[in-house]
Amino acid sequence: MTRFLGSPLWLTSILYCSLISCEIGLGQTPSDERADFVRSNYTKTEVRVPMRDGVELFTSIYEPNDPDPTRQYPILMMRTPYSVGPYGLAQYRTRLGPTADFEKNRYIFVFQDVRGRYMSGGEFLDMRPHIENKTANTQFDESSDTYDTIEWLVKNIKRNNGRVGQWGISYPGFYTSAGAIDSHPALLAVSPQAPIADWFFDDFHRNGAFVLPMGFNFFYSFGRARPGPTTEGNPSFPYATRDGYQFFLELGPLSNVDKYHFHDEIGFWNDLEAHPNYDAFWQARNLLPHLKNIKAAVLTVGGWYDTEDLYGPLKTYAAIEKQNPRIKNHLVMGPWSHGQWSSDEGRKLGQAEFGFATATWYNQNVLLPFFESHLRGKPGVSEPAEATVFETGANRWRQFDAWPPKESKPTNWYFADNGHIDSNAPTAADGSDSFVSDPSKPVPYTTEITTAWAKEYVTEDQRFASWRPDVLVYQSDVLKEPMTIAGPIQASLWVTTNQGDADWVVKIIDVSSGTSSVATPNKATPVSSGRQELVRAAVIRGRFRESFATPKPFEPGKPTQVELEISDILHTFQPGHRLMIHVQSTWFPFIDRNPQKYVPNIFQAKEEDFVKATHTVLRSKQYPSLLKLPILAK
Repeated sequence: MTRFLGSPLWLTSILYCSLISCEIGLGQTPSDERADFVRSNYTKTEVRVPMRDGVELFTSIYEPNDPDPTRQYPILMMRTPYSVGPYGLAQYRTRLGPTADFEKNRYIFVFQDVRGRYMSGGEFLDMRPHIENKTANTQFDESSDTYDTIEWLVKNIKRNNGRVGQWGISYPGFYTSAGAIDSHPALLAVSPQAPIADWFFDDFHRNGAFVLPMGFNFFYSFGRARPGPTTEGNPSFPYATRDGYQFFLELGPLSNVDKYHFHDEIGFWNDLEAHPNYDAFWQARNLLPHLKNIKAAVLTVGGWYDTEDLYGPLKTYAAIEKQNPRIKNHLVMGPWSHGQWSSDEGRKLGQAEFGFATATWYNQNVLLPFFESHLRGKPGVSEPAEATVFETGANRWRQFDAWPPKESKPTNWYFADNGHIDSNAPTAADGSDSFVSDPSKPVPYTTEITTAWAKEYVTEDQRFASWRPDVLVYQSDVLKEPMTIAGPIQASLWVTTNQGDADWVVKIIDVSSGTSSVATPNKATPVSSGRQELVRAAVIRGRFRESFATPKPFEPGKPTQVELEISDILHTFQPGHRLMIHVQSTWFPFIDRNPQKYVPNIFQAKEEDFVKATHTVLRSKQYPSLLKLPILAK
């Protein structure tokens, strides 16, 4: 566990989405060469930077030790709600930049506690709404706080070169995106990494379905009110078991969270309960429409296997591209979990291996040159491609001049008889598959369920789910040629239910060849034989099929179309493999249980509202269920 001023840091990376290795350098060990380098080569100061409304934000500054008083350096800044500690001039962070190369190249590193967090003044608001067209000099938001900070830094740090960059992962990624709006003239390069973009779709919801362990763990600690400026954090939830399936199932309805654990002390949890739909509260916390008037170059970074913020980087890149057509805007998507590119070499995730150090390559060949080019103006340093994207299944980096690639062509794949899926539209007048969904026995999302969640489930063998009677399974014939899918996947299901509500989970799976050679004393069957590797999955709370703002119950027995976007992908299904699809209605405890009896607010559902339901997927000529796959032309 990371340590903070001799006490356990209030949240660990396994407990919630945003505190990962990007929150760099809160502890030190004697053998840590990188920490020794930082301590020997940088001088730390602590200041309070005034904002336009008079509030002061606590800021730590690390300047290179340099006997040459004429030498100047660019500023690289991170604004964070997770503490700039350790506090005190004698206590140093052990990591200053995204990698050790940044520290060796000599930047002025700046870390700031955002408004209302830790040692900064003011009131904290989660995902503080952006204010467009500010009419008063005292109006503020995260964009103006960034602007005011940069204005102070370039005027008060003696040896800065007048060029500023900003970066951050997850919540700090949101602050990076917000800081780029109405860019300060000195802000020349920003890299929002796994940024939160819209909290109804990032982190705590998936198309209206609530991400239970993430919301519970995160807000139990992070959501507690701060009595005043402090260097201390809050404790994590004291679980009595490591079995998350057991804990959250026995917890019962979400209405029991306050009753037994939170006791109405967590302000944002109360907001979640009060705003189950995509109303004005959530819409104000959607940063995407405000990503305008950006002058800085942008490098948005995300991970294909990010279970927390996959929506954020893809939508952030697209919004900036649309609303700022004249700037340099780049996207990187690698084969990584949340922030993995900052914490290890990126050679593997779970049982998926990528063949080389993918994160090392990105850090050396994309991220560092991006900042070096814009913050130092180094000649000969090339710009990244518009989109630098890792192709899973083939294990290689690819570059595109647009994302999604212009060469991708939508192709319909239809659900058919006998668990088959192919490109032929159904011709039969009837066709359907049904299953019984029981909220008391929900389908687990992984085989190793902790009270947090398994970040490696996104590459897990899905045979444990294929064997369940409440999971529909469809698969293609064995592929004779490689098939590459590049871009967002659209699912269109025609369904019926005998109840008033249902969640719909769709999973895209790559099935390895199961026709291995017969084992001999010298040749055993490969471990991967027949492996059903999860590639992408998505869920939608069925009540939101027509509008996330205005839920609508199902009419029992009535054929109803449910459409959802399954987030972007770049994956190649190799010859000898199959494409497999799962359709199910529970995915627990990653997604909270839908009672299936329609209630206006699931956060207020009672135990008796949770009922069994029979759900049916239709696949007839009149009601064809299908996936629209973006096939990349050869």
